Amino acid sequence: MKQYGLIGRSLSHSFSKKYFTEKFKKENISDCSYDLFEIDDIELFPKVLKEHSGLKGLNVTIPYKETILDFLTDIDENAAAIGAVNTIKLLTNSKSIVGYNTDYYGFKKSLKPFLDINHERALILGTGGAAKTIKHVLNELNIDCLFASRHPKKENEIAYNDINEYVVKHHQLIINSTPVGMFPNTENAPVLNYGSLTEKHLLYDLIYNPSETQFLKKGKEKGCITINGMQMLKLQAEKSWEIWNS
Repeated sequence: MKQYGLIGRSLSHSFSKKYFTEKFKKENISDCSYDLFEIDDIELFPKVLKEHSGLKGLNVTIPYKETILDFLTDIDENAAAIGAVNTIKLLTNSKSIVGYNTDYYGFKKSLKPFLDINHERALILGTGGAAKTIKHVLNELNIDCLFASRHPKKENEIAYNDINEYVVKHHQLIINSTPVGMFPNTENAPVLNYGSLTEKHLLYDLIYNPSETQFLKKGKEKGCITINGMQMLKLQAEKSWEIWNS
């Protein structure tokens, strides 16, 4: 039996196990399983590998997409450039641990069909591992990035309270890379000048549960195009499966 799975800190509402279990059933894949590995600290990662010698591949989620780098024996070029990994391929009894970033693939492919000439500048809410992936993709697409942070430190970062009408007007692609609004705290929304949104804006939320966050609802009320994270999630999952079986 080939074993795959997901490591993270809190996985009770994980999409991945349900997705791969249904995939295996639908495609008559009977020699594979997908399991959840909740760990309270990334230092427990080697213990997971030792206790599950049949592991062939893992997805990595919050908060270990960056700290997992210390345990890799090799890393894909895109993942190295981003500085975050969400997919691991295990070879020769876990002695070779190769990191990839399939979020990069999923985000880029799900975003591109919606881009137009208005989206030359993007405002990214958050500065964590997911934001690094977004920045890498947008740089490839020649889209300038401005980040909103609780504690801005860099030249291209501003505080949430500084997202005024001018900022919103000149950044018609706005991406939420934070967990604000995620289940179960579905009534929350990122701090943003929602009154300045227009039908020219494209709002993308990496959250997929709920399918429509308050961030997206507020955008839709202003006529914005809105996208949630479900398509990105499905695309990155299939890319993970491709990597594991290549």
